[in-house]
Amino acid sequence: MSKEDYEIVIGLEVHSELSTKTKIFCSCPTEFGGDPNTHCCPICMAMPGALPVLNKKVVEYAIKAGLATNCEIAKECKNDRKNYFYPDLPKSYQISQFDIPICSNGYVEIDTDNGKKKIGLTRIHIEEDAGKLNHDAYGRGSLVDLNRAGVPLIEIVSEPDLRSAEEVESYLRKLKSILEYIEVSDCKMQEGSLRADVNVSVRKKGAKEFGIRTEMKNMNSFRSIVRAINYEAERQIEVLEEGGVVTQETLRWDDVSGKTFAMRDKEDAQDYRYFPEPDLAIIKISDEMKEEIRKTLPEMPEKRRERYISEYKLPEYDANVLTSEKALSDMFEKATEVCNNPKAVSNWIMTEIIGFLNSKELEAKEIPFTAEQLGNLIVLIDKGTISSSIGKKVLNKMFEEAKEPKVIIEENGWIQISDEGAIKEVVIKILEANPQSVADYKAGKDKAVGFLVGQAMKETRGKANPQMLNKMFLEELNK
Repeated sequence: MSKEDYEIVIGLEVHSELSTKTKIFCSCPTEFGGDPNTHCCPICMAMPGALPVLNKKVVEYAIKAGLATNCEIAKECKNDRKNYFYPDLPKSYQISQFDIPICSNGYVEIDTDNGKKKIGLTRIHIEEDAGKLNHDAYGRGSLVDLNRAGVPLIEIVSEPDLRSAEEVESYLRKLKSILEYIEVSDCKMQEGSLRADVNVSVRKKGAKEFGIRTEMKNMNSFRSIVRAINYEAERQIEVLEEGGVVTQETLRWDDVSGKTFAMRDKEDAQDYRYFPEPDLAIIKISDEMKEEIRKTLPEMPEKRRERYISEYKLPEYDANVLTSEKALSDMFEKATEVCNNPKAVSNWIMTEIIGFLNSKELEAKEIPFTAEQLGNLIVLIDKGTISSSIGKKVLNKMFEEAKEPKVIIEENGWIQISDEGAIKEVVIKILEANPQSVADYKAGKDKAVGFLVGQAMKETRGKANPQMLNKMFLEELNK
């Protein structure tokens, strides 16, 4: 049999750090970074006698995430102790939620090659993050940093509804977009505030029973997740084709070798010996609280996309890209308010800005200039103060210096030449230097005008008004 005879089954457990100012059970700050063990106290260090107090904002953010993903919200839920030993888990147990999560039975809708598909969400629950082990590069040992211990998380558990690495990427991008829109997490994957445990199994097409799954832990890169799923699925198929049995285990993905390696046997729920957290009270959620939180939900990506198509007359593709990230969408809206030219704003974001972000591997939220500055740049182009080609140079400078475009233009002497006399001199000079192009035009080759305009733009270092150049060349050539 070939791999085409098998179906991949994937479920995800996504961990997202919440953007609260303080930790889930104490008042220590949650900000990323800081010297090791400076953002911790007796509670998050698990000192004897230190008792947790639940952060209300964590509950509110979890409810908000549940409402945005079509979940049912529990009227009552509780915290539980999840027991396991790891060096960066100070208590040797994690306060999480077991049988009564705060949110359940939701879904996220994604786009696939076969149309829309709903990915079921089993649950969303709250829990605390563990600390972090810093391993010595030379194998001399590891040091524990507890700054992250107690940072609030929501864990979003999907049903095993995903059938390819591409669907997983689409689902994760959609989930990331939702969490950013509702502003409960900054979703900075490079800082670990959005990461996924990926469960993969394979079965023969048409089979009803799931295969034995493996789990790849704490993955925080879309590219790595796609590669890891494809590799692990092929590995499992190879094992089965050779008559072997897939082992239920936790794996580590190595991005350099492009392979998975066994870490330990995969735990089941009973291995964690859950029991209710005795130091925390039952969480009660009233209908009034739930509705107050629902009122704070913003316009979600789908609604914005529909509005961009109807209100701004943008193509569906443009609207999809612009609303995929809240930072891009906000920049588009605010820049459009400044310049009143939505199509131009869309074009600049879709081509120049996204191209720059991709080349530098940056996220939209890391753009150093404001939407108002982008709008001002487009106003200067629309007024003819600078050309589009100079506009690209200005934008590159804005990425470096984050100055007002007008200041950059003045500092570099990039104001567009629109003086008829000055442009006429350039036109005559280019015509005299290119007699063959003149002859080509006279012979009916209209493309020669474009070449001459290009030469004139080079001569003026992109500062000449291209419309005036085109008009004057035609006037001279048709005399």
